[in-house]
Amino acid sequence: FGSSFHHPGPKRSGPHSPAMTGKTVAPAGMLFLEDKLREICDRSGQRFKTEKGRGLIPKGADSPFGDFPADARPSKSTTMPTKSAKNFSREVGGTFTTSVGMKMEDASKPPQAAGAFSRRQITPSEFRRFYDRGDLPIQVLHASIGNKISWKVDIEKLDYHHYLPIFFDGLREKEDPYRFLAVQGCYDMLEKGGSKILPVVPQLIIPIKTALNTRDADVIATTLKILQVLVLSGEMIGEALVPYYRQILPIFNIFKSKNINIGDQIDYSQRKRQNLGDLIEETLEIFEIHGGEDAFINIKYMIPTYESCVLT
Repeated sequence: FGSSFHHPGPKRSGPHSPAMTGKTVAPAGMLFLEDKLREICDRSGQRFKTEKGRGLIPKGADSPFGDFPADARPSKSTTMPTKSAKNFSREVGGTFTTSVGMKMEDASKPPQAAGAFSRRQITPSEFRRFYDRGDLPIQVLHASIGNKISWKVDIEKLDYHHYLPIFFDGLREKEDPYRFLAVQGCYDMLEKGGSKILPVVPQLIIPIKTALNTRDADVIATTLKILQVLVLSGEMIGEALVPYYRQILPIFNIFKSKNINIGDQIDYSQRKRQNLGDLIEETLEIFEIHGGEDAFINIKYMIPTYESCVLT
């Protein structure tokens, strides 16, 4: 009786449907589509410009040929008028503290926030420097359904000790083509790396830690997904990460409860895998399952609120 009320949704058919062509959007391409969706919703198109003005992301070069000479740049005056100690004392009062220019603390103001969740400045990555210099064997392949990476050499022939840390260092980039090439390059190299990945794990810790310490939600979500693929890309990689939990798990502990309480509304970040609380929980469970017998106690030491998914 209940099956008569089931109305399946329309299915796309035809020569151009994803099911017929077998094409899917690459993981790095989804980041590009998400940026375009935000631009449509925001309608200002000034997000990156605002973040560059605040110093959160690198400004990049002045032109495709490099920076302008120092004497050719327009000079901007950044000096602000300051109040003298005499004027300051007249406005606030004639006490000794204000007469020498010292500002008294207002007891009515609440204490300043610690800023544990606030974003940090993203410094230019090594990936950006190597790509601008033309030292990476990659280029963007513009396809009909999302872009891809065109590798100039076979991935199996790459020196993973040299290239994989560079691509991981580019995970903190937020502008294309740097972000697209770095993220998709990590996926491609982890997919075809095999036994070459395990010896390189110690060199990946500093780029991973740097990306997580930006405390940028988009960068953290991208890094968490890469970490999951890294652990599942070969044997013993999960166990090799256990000694480095003290470097990468503190940020997990800060954002572990980062969930939005919106009542009965729809949270699209779960479908797009952008919810930090869920991503961190998934990553920790993968760490515990593939990290050996010492994984749980080390995770529990750094994140006391974590509950085991193996022990019952």
